[in-house]
Amino acid sequence: MNTSAPSPPRTLVGVRVLLVDDDVQHLELLGILLRQAGARVEAAQSAQEAFDSFLADPPNVLVSDLAMPNTSGFNLIRRIRALPGGRDVPAVALSALPWQQARSEALQAGFTEWVSKPGADNLVAVVARLARG
Repeated sequence: MNTSAPSPPRTLVGVRVLLVDDDVQHLELLGILLRQAGARVEAAQSAQEAFDSFLADPPNVLVSDLAMPNTSGFNLIRRIRALPGGRDVPAVALSALPWQQARSEALQAGFTEWVSKPGADNLVAVVARLARG
């Protein structure tokens, strides 16, 4: 009898995700979730680190926390959207802020989608949909 849990669907095979969160535990948890779905994950703990990584090798999808010290996810997405080709990369905002306010502000700032923290239960599905275009 097999007692192990079934493997999650590998819906993100071949998708490179730039994951940004200043909370190391959350960064690790979401990284595991995305990797189990087949994604190649580049993790960044700050907006500046993420911006530098984006410049070096733009991902297929950006996933960023909004509330970070020094530079917020809002500022990160504005900087990315100002780059040549920066509007072409889909971006998911992660937030524990009140739903309606955070979603509206994130979309106005340039994010494509918004996912609620802490669970981010639908993150893999959202990233898969955005990666397919």
